[in-house]
Amino acid sequence: MRSTFLFYDIETTGLNKAFDQVLQFAAIRTDQMLNELERHEFFVQLNADVIPSPKAMITHHLSLKDIAKGHNEYDAIKKIHAMMNQPGTISVGYNTLGFDDEFLRFSFYRNLLSPYTHQFANGCGRMDIYPMAVMYYLFKNEMLKWPSNFKLENINALNQLVSGRAHHAMVDVEATLALAKIFFDDRIMWNHVTGYFNKRKDEERITALKTGLAIDGIFGADKNYQSPVLYLGNHLHYKNQSIWLRLDQEDFSTLTPESRYVVRKKCGEPSFIIPIKPKYVSVEKQKLVDANLEWLSAHPAELKAISHYHLHFQYPTYPSVDVEASLYLNGFMTTPEQHFCQQFHAKSVEDKIPLVEKFQASPLKILATRILGRHFSKNTFFDEYMQKVNPLDEENALIDYRGQKRLTPKAALAEISRMNSEETLTDEQRVLLRELESYLNLSFPRRRESIHNGFPPARE
Repeated sequence: MRSTFLFYDIETTGLNKAFDQVLQFAAIRTDQMLNELERHEFFVQLNADVIPSPKAMITHHLSLKDIAKGHNEYDAIKKIHAMMNQPGTISVGYNTLGFDDEFLRFSFYRNLLSPYTHQFANGCGRMDIYPMAVMYYLFKNEMLKWPSNFKLENINALNQLVSGRAHHAMVDVEATLALAKIFFDDRIMWNHVTGYFNKRKDEERITALKTGLAIDGIFGADKNYQSPVLYLGNHLHYKNQSIWLRLDQEDFSTLTPESRYVVRKKCGEPSFIIPIKPKYVSVEKQKLVDANLEWLSAHPAELKAISHYHLHFQYPTYPSVDVEASLYLNGFMTTPEQHFCQQFHAKSVEDKIPLVEKFQASPLKILATRILGRHFSKNTFFDEYMQKVNPLDEENALIDYRGQKRLTPKAALAEISRMNSEETLTDEQRVLLRELESYLNLSFPRRRESIHNGFPPARE
């Protein structure tokens, strides 16, 4: 099987991965030598239940009139899923592991598609040019002109990679591919850095390390995008995480186990952890690391307490998480659930409805009824759900798995008002905000259409 790279980018209605949606998708598929094979670009229609973030709309400059010409979300996400799951596909973008990949994971789940197969099945995998850029900045600095931050639009502008407006999906894809080609010129470095996205190879590299140097953009310029770390062990609940204690913290002896920073490392994903070498660490930082290691050696009880807290730590859970945000709470699909999803996609619209009616009550049944309500067949269940999208009281807004509230029409309108009065906006941005404001006022607080002849709703 010959691998291909699928360079892609998405523009979305906002930053909430569970509740927002894709508005624009672009991708260029290349061979292993980064020669273009095909390209794709399309808009996605706005779902009736999605409230766009005003900030997002003036960032990517997508008009509601433009996206109305696109595919409906159900068809668009199926198309994206098929691209990423083509055997041998390595999905890659700029900061895609930090945002786009997880955003699409929720989009796949919401549309009854396997959320994870593009990561491992049939020779598929993922890469990200952003953490690679950090590595090249640190160890192959001469290959590019570097801006003060790692934003793609700034790298593009400084090095004149491609022309076009930033935050346009295809422009960002072309810029990412152009950047990858520069990195690819140093084949030894390219092969080494791309190895960090291979789970087996990444695990082999870190297995023998007790201390290391974590490389990641999250550490910031003041830390030179790196942090010395001490291996504490593998997490006892999240089996895909190893835990590394940061050793660059000042006043180390005064910190509690809860206040100490750690790196939660997943194999095949950033942070990248490399052996510590004197040429990588300043004399001042090495002195701090040595002092902290000496303190830990002299205080084994404290080290045990630190390890216990972080190896047993579990993310908080919240009651009444909306079904679309429950991807991480429900586990993997059972065989009957997988069969239901396959049947749902294969059947005609007319045959989807009785299939959903007969399926056992479950999160997937609720998701299926929402798909039907959005795109095919209005039903009383979807009408009831829309009332939750636009609650009378902001306290009753739907929440995601992190406890964050879904954006409501009322909150979006308030944000538009604030932005118009407080922020410096271009004429184009003000037009986009007026368009969004008009849409929200017209479509909410209640739907104009009375919905009848629906099928019995699934229980939430």
